[in-house]
Amino acid sequence: MYLKQAGITTSASWVKQHLPHFNACVSIFAMDFFTQLNDDSKLLAETIKQFCVSELMLIDSQTTLDPVSFKRLWQAMGQMGLHAITLSSDDGGLGLTEKDHAIAMLLISYYSASIGLSYAAHSNLCMTQIARICTPSQKARWLPKLITGEHIGALAISEPNSGSDAKSMRLMAEKVSGGYLLTGEKMWITNGPIADIIIVYARTSSCRNGLTTFIIEAPTPGLIQGKPISKMGMTLSPTGSLVFNRCFVPDVNRVGELGDGADHLLLGLDYERLLLAAGPLGIQSACLDLIQHYSMTRQQFGRPIAKYQLIQSKIADIYTRFHAGLSYLLHACDQAQTGQLTQAMAASTILLTSEHATQAALEAIQVLGGNGYSTEYPAERYLRDAKLYEIGAGTNEIRRIIIAKALTKTQ
Repeated sequence: MYLKQAGITTSASWVKQHLPHFNACVSIFAMDFFTQLNDDSKLLAETIKQFCVSELMLIDSQTTLDPVSFKRLWQAMGQMGLHAITLSSDDGGLGLTEKDHAIAMLLISYYSASIGLSYAAHSNLCMTQIARICTPSQKARWLPKLITGEHIGALAISEPNSGSDAKSMRLMAEKVSGGYLLTGEKMWITNGPIADIIIVYARTSSCRNGLTTFIIEAPTPGLIQGKPISKMGMTLSPTGSLVFNRCFVPDVNRVGELGDGADHLLLGLDYERLLLAAGPLGIQSACLDLIQHYSMTRQQFGRPIAKYQLIQSKIADIYTRFHAGLSYLLHACDQAQTGQLTQAMAASTILLTSEHATQAALEAIQVLGGNGYSTEYPAERYLRDAKLYEIGAGTNEIRRIIIAKALTKTQ
């Protein structure tokens, strides 16, 4: 197995103790989730689950993956075709649906939310965007090694002073003979410290929409990929800065025409939010299984705590919120497949699932009590990981603004 080959160990004694339970089944989650899928999607989900059990099960918040080990995992995922689920067969992909991609994201995030986040940045934010906006010759250059996992992908939008207001970015691209010189900095870039292929939006004119899209092939002179930032959660997903010091990018690495960047950015954001919405569902389902298993085995006052109505109400609430979010996500994926996904729907999907994931993690800690507050149990990690989804890819406050503007037709 990959983990054994990489010499990775875990300090999560609880996972070791209860591994047979999770290996045998993904209790409540599997029982209900798989019934909503068609036969092809069920086969995909079962294959991904088996991979995750063997490769991701023992990765916890105390474990760090060095770049070499990370790439080995990425290549193992590439061998399964996980990176290219929605890419067309012409582009070397599996040609499956947005729903199938979301299923993969959900399952990976159930076992490791960190790896799920990096997976979304690679397979959707980078690869799917390349497939949408690049020319056939450009796709032929960059997609094959991203598909196999030999290369790791990233998307660079945020800057130190440009977060939710993405169009205020200041990274400049100066035209020179044969290409462009990029000067400035990107920040909070998922996979940034280890990425080989990076989609970068840079300013080529002073007007607000004067953004242009470039593909950076790292390492390259003038680009400094910062060390991974120490974060509260998502600790296995490397996040960092990208510093451009007159970094030369050839003309052939420009995507589209000058000024197309703003349209490219907006086109990708809705699909980004849609896939990312599956990550919190993975966390919710992990919380649900943890609470269900723990409450059935934890005895107080002579019986399992699952027999007390206050505990039962927590289980019922998480179960209901999970399935509400899952049903909405699958509906939104169907809409995306037919080109009917709206900004409001994409924003509301991740708004719903992200807040429910944080609630589920808090309830998991509460049910486990002192054990929930301990790092020997995964509940506290679920909370630290879940909180990211209320902030990344546009905060929940921004998502509410997007929804309200769409419903009230204000600008």
